[in-house]
Amino acid sequence: MIKFTKILFYLLFILSLSELAHTKENFFNEGVKLFKNKKFDDAKFSFERSIVFNPKHANSYLYLAKIYKEKEDQKKEEKNLETTLLIDPKNEEAILMLMEIGIKKLITLKSKSYLRGLQKFVKIYVMRTKRFYRT
Repeated sequence: MIKFTKILFYLLFILSLSELAHTKENFFNEGVKLFKNKKFDDAKFSFERSIVFNPKHANSYLYLAKIYKEKEDQKKEEKNLETTLLIDPKNEEAILMLMEIGIKKLITLKSKSYLRGLQKFVKIYVMRTKRFYRT
């Protein structure tokens, strides 16, 4: 009777582990479907549940980054992309998305510097034209 109980316990344990593994993938697959249907809040919740079961699931972090990109939350997008690359350094999609963020930041910095230069030019031009018309 004790052997039967042990065998039954091990069998139930193995079945619960296989169900748990199946559940993890279900959360991710459900999240992908929701993301494709543009239900970003529901998809985000599914990916976060997937991460709870498997914190090293790089694609869940990648899809979270995509959701934050859609919501235009660049800090959270970047954070999730960096996490994706920590787990999977060769993830090309994450690398490209991170490069895109870097390029946007560079363009913004360049634009600000050009605007400052243009403002200085306009101030100098206005001052000189005022002096010209005074005389």
